[in-house]
Amino acid sequence: MINLQQDPEGFIRMKRHFPGSTVISITFNDGSSEEFSGERLNAIYDEALAVYRAENHLDAKGFSRAPKKTVQPTNKIEYVAVHPGMAE
Repeated sequence: MINLQQDPEGFIRMKRHFPGSTVISITFNDGSSEEFSGERLNAIYDEALAVYRAENHLDAKGFSRAPKKTVQPTNKIEYVAVHPGMAE
């Protein structure tokens, strides 16, 4: 059995999935506790991860598909050298 404590903001620390057959006991801020199966807690984790990725415009693997921003543009120029006589 794994024992977890809810923090003051209402979260538990879960950086990865737990084994599906494990029993996890969570003690809440109000003093009550509840037991979760590993499968149920993993489903809650996956749902929260999907919401986070959707809100931050990430794909299903967590990568941003937006174009890379650079200080200097890489595919265009801003200055062109000119000299007299080029108009003819």
